[in-house]
Amino acid sequence: MPESKSLKTKDGQFIDGLKLIKPKVFKDERGFFYESWNAKDYEIIFKDSKLKFVQDNHSRSSFGVLRGLHYQLPPAQQGKLIRCTQGLIYDVAVDLRKSSESFGMWFGIELSSINNLQLWVPNGFAHGFLTLSEFAEVQYKTTNYWCADLERSIRWDDKSLKIDWPLTSINKENINVNSKDSNGLSFDQANSIGEIFS
Repeated sequence: MPESKSLKTKDGQFIDGLKLIKPKVFKDERGFFYESWNAKDYEIIFKDSKLKFVQDNHSRSSFGVLRGLHYQLPPAQQGKLIRCTQGLIYDVAVDLRKSSESFGMWFGIELSSINNLQLWVPNGFAHGFLTLSEFAEVQYKTTNYWCADLERSIRWDDKSLKIDWPLTSINKENINVNSKDSNGLSFDQANSIGEIFS
């Protein structure tokens, strides 16, 4: 069974629901094999027998591409099981659950085709990633279907969130963000108009 652990911010604040999953990887001179999803094992990890994935997504991004921070409002909110199958990304989740002790806090980690780590981001979080390799392929399972009308975006560089993106190898001016994400709401704007989670 894969190893899993709950996660904390850099300041040591526990973020309820986020999980880092390390699958059991079998390697030899031919390559490797691992189970990226096993319903029985992951039901134990998530402590949720009703967990059901309905959609698989696959993206390819070049160096410096930043996608996010995306989320969907109820009733189309999504839990996501994320992994990077080619290259290297810095993956970020922001807690948008008003009832949570970690409301407004974020967690970030490198996911890569070398470490094979998976990040479980439950309902109630915004999610995004920055590509740190020449290109990266990201695959993730979702618990709900994509819904354009209920999709929202919070700005990746929102000052109140203070996300510590790894910009040492990338000039901020060179980050490639599409217009939709560039025009995303600030965290405070989303909160003030109620486009977050209870």
